[in-house]
Amino acid sequence: MATPILSEFREMFAEQTEYRELLYQLTLRDLKLRYKQTVMGFGWAVFMPLVNTAVFSVIFTRVAPIDTGVPYPLWAYCGLAVWNFFASGVKFATNSLAGNVHLVTKVYFPREVLPVAAVLVSGVDFLVSTSVLAALMLWFHVIPGWALLYLPLLLVVQLMVAIAVSLVLSMANLFYRDVKYLVEVLMSLWMFATSVVYPVDRIGGKLGTLVGLNPLIPLVDAYRSVILYNRPPDSWGFLYVTVLSVVFLAGAWLVFHRAEFRFAESV
Repeated sequence: MATPILSEFREMFAEQTEYRELLYQLTLRDLKLRYKQTVMGFGWAVFMPLVNTAVFSVIFTRVAPIDTGVPYPLWAYCGLAVWNFFASGVKFATNSLAGNVHLVTKVYFPREVLPVAAVLVSGVDFLVSTSVLAALMLWFHVIPGWALLYLPLLLVVQLMVAIAVSLVLSMANLFYRDVKYLVEVLMSLWMFATSVVYPVDRIGGKLGTLVGLNPLIPLVDAYRSVILYNRPPDSWGFLYVTVLSVVFLAGAWLVFHRAEFRFAESV
């Protein structure tokens, strides 16, 4: 006999299946709006990681050199591409409910499709940015191997993490509009607590232990392992982020679903 929570999840899954066409249309709409009236268009998905890679390459190859096992620009760009997927997805998703009040208050549909669509648009940006990663790998003569077979699994886990965080923050921002500003600060701090531009294992003591709990560290490291080093992800680290993402997504989705009836009252 199914428990009430399992029945609720079944209901939620059925609803998502029913509204999958809406998710597709919203993702397409957000994709067009994000680059509407811009000269570079999708070029921005490549430009920002490249600029940041250039800046950090000067710092960590000239000023404070670090050993990464592969050319630092390649190592940094890989981390920045993965990070930008997460950070931009969460930032846009945070305002997805508040920015679509006319839909939230007047039309019935599962509201979670709004933050999910924002995350998927950033996923498209990520795929575009990987073209430059491939070019850099050719330039530095780094040849990928069989470990690339892990990439679909990494993408699924990354989507789960991003969607879970986005559901919580988009809901919070609908009730308290300060949240979108706090997210900007949070993302800046979070990036430096993740292995994006330098190995965080250099941080020692209690701070290092605290930073080590960051689930994005094993995720970013996993991408580098399979793309740059042709190695499978670290088993324990990847298990940690996978289990955490499943639990967090289930909890966030359940809370979001139960709070939906209050959304119209808050605007």
